[in-house]
Amino acid sequence: MTHPVFAAGRTAVVTGAALGIGRAACRRFASLGMKLCMVDIDDEALDEARAEVVAGSALKDADVLAVAANVARLEDMTALRDAVAAQLGPVALLMNNAVTRLNAKTWEEPETWRRALDINLFGVINGVQAFLPAMLADGAPAMVVNVGSKQGITNPPANPPYNVAKAAVKFYTELLQHELRNAPGARVTAHLLIPGMTTTGRREHRPGAWMSDQVVEFMMAALDRGDFYILCPDEEVTPAMDRKRILWGAGDIIENRPALSRWDANYTAIFEKWDAEPH
Repeated sequence: MTHPVFAAGRTAVVTGAALGIGRAACRRFASLGMKLCMVDIDDEALDEARAEVVAGSALKDADVLAVAANVARLEDMTALRDAVAAQLGPVALLMNNAVTRLNAKTWEEPETWRRALDINLFGVINGVQAFLPAMLADGAPAMVVNVGSKQGITNPPANPPYNVAKAAVKFYTELLQHELRNAPGARVTAHLLIPGMTTTGRREHRPGAWMSDQVVEFMMAALDRGDFYILCPDEEVTPAMDRKRILWGAGDIIENRPALSRWDANYTAIFEKWDAEPH
């Protein structure tokens, strides 16, 4: 890694660090000698993940802080910021990864909707608002990585609260990067990680899915290049297929097709033919 953010001794904060992509990212950052704050709401899994990271790296016990916190609560994130500053020093990398896949129909279960948005959207906003001012004031090169989803771009009709939150994370991160690049003297950049089908958490591995470590390696190379959009493939969907499907979704507006026409029975054959053709 050549980017100065990834230097040994610098500090990374990762939410949703107990399992999946967050845990894999912590292992990778630790392998570079970065100090870590691992954040999750699952105490037991978080302790296990911390022990794994310490045992598998050259870091000292004091270099890895594990904090149980609720990213949906701004007060938890500001308390976390203070704890990190006291023990680990300035933050070089903030990775807002915490997520829930709570599901509900568009017109049902308002409390499920609120909980999903509080974690998946406001968890990102709270992380940025708690940590970014100090990262800017520190004046050193730094990064914010927000974890989005292809579901927040192509919007497959399976989990409306998740899709809506991840779509908002995409727009929020784009606006964040726009403001950062126009802020005088700012040396912090924002990036949007967009995983493909990934086996995460304790779920059984699905054929065609990437493992979390593959996503993290893809992310690291993209961050080292300075990419904003980190659109990950998997074993079933290539980058070319992703680009075509994103274009099709934009075409719904341009061509005045029905909403989510890709999943409209009247357009199934048209989409499949278009998807199979080179573009």
